[in-house]
Parts: sequence; C-alpha cells; structure tokens
Amino acid sequence: MAQQRQLPRTGAVFLDPRGDDRSLRVTWHQESQLVVLSLWRDNVCAGTFRLAADEVPDLIAMLRQGLDAAYAAARDRVDRAG
Repeated sequence: MAQQRQLPRTGAVFLDPRGDDRSLRVTWHQESQLVVLSLWRDNVCAGTFRLAADEVPDLIAMLRQGLDAAYAAARDRVDRAG
C-alpha cells in the first residue's frame, strides 16, 4: 500500500486556461530546501521538477524579466494607438 504524505503548508495551484483539468502545483519543501513544480491533469500527476531553493531567485528574476517585457510591449502598443 502506498504511503500517505501530508501536503506541504506552503504551495499554490495554478489552473491552465486550456481547461481539461490541467494545473501546475508549486510546493515548498522547507525540510529539503526544494520547490517542487508538478504538472497535473485530471487529478493525476504527469511530471515533476525539483528546483533547489538557491535556484528560486533565478527563476523569479526570469519571470520578472518576461513580465517587464510584456508590460513594455503593451505600453508601446497603447502609445502607438493613442
């Protein structure tokens, strides 16, 4: 029989806009100093990626750069339209 594990206290679920019960779950595992990113579909885990805690700032920086670029592009479109 499979061993049951308690869900981590720190985490989040992000729903995929394509539907079909797709989601990304992000969980922080303090005791292991890991962040686990897992892809789910129909309540079944399709894959996981373990990110070391010391690599999280690089991921955040990359996401921030992408967000900044998206805002800049949107601002340029508004400026050209106006």
